[in-house]
Amino acid sequence: MADDSMVRNLDAQARAIWPQEVALLQRYALPPEASILDAGCGTGEGASRIAALFPYARILAVDILDDHLQRARSRYADLASRLTFEHQSIFALEAQTGSFDLTVCRHVLHSIPQADAVIAELARVTRPGGYLHLIVEDYGMLHFARGELDPGDFWHEGPRAMERAMNIDLSVGRHTFRMLSALGLEQIGIDYIVVDTIRVPRDTFATIIEAWRDGYAGAIGELTSISPESAIDYFNAMIANIRDPMGYAVWMVPVASARVPVAGNP
Repeated sequence: MADDSMVRNLDAQARAIWPQEVALLQRYALPPEASILDAGCGTGEGASRIAALFPYARILAVDILDDHLQRARSRYADLASRLTFEHQSIFALEAQTGSFDLTVCRHVLHSIPQADAVIAELARVTRPGGYLHLIVEDYGMLHFARGELDPGDFWHEGPRAMERAMNIDLSVGRHTFRMLSALGLEQIGIDYIVVDTIRVPRDTFATIIEAWRDGYAGAIGELTSISPESAIDYFNAMIANIRDPMGYAVWMVPVASARVPVAGNP
């Protein structure tokens, strides 16, 4: 998670997703000087954009990868008066209950065990009347054109084997509604950001898949029946599909949202 491929991936994902995500963030009824948590902030691309979107807010961004945190502190030093980066686990946040007006967690919950426990922890630190905003990936929502290789076969086999080996849920996007409902949250919504070859520059979309190839082909070879060489071939077929001016590919990215109830409200 800390190597160069992940840094490239986080940068490209932010560029692909942020233009559509802005409207989703702007719908929350936040106070002008809101307190915002970015849980699992990576190298700070999302946190820095949130700081720009809410210019009077104070943002705490946390992660467990010190290399990412150091990169973020250096890159966004000009925002240090409002944007703080700290080493914290999202399984056990240091904040008191009800600390934040908005709690954001982007591109994390699919990659960790016990996503439901983490969502409960995120809800705990969100104030009554505050909001959760979760980008919850689902690897059944990637679609590419068939060629000599069918990427659909890869996305059917690979994620299931990875889930079993790592005790994670790579389909968490379709399960998050149930988790939020079980916590008694309200105004639960599932929206979609569409990363495709029409809405997102082809080079940006291709860079995401290239980073996945470079970062994960080895692990796929170790944990699934797909060899590293075959994984690379599948990823290269996806990249070629994206870069083909006549080709179409799409990644549907679920965004889950919910409001923490205010005690005594009906």
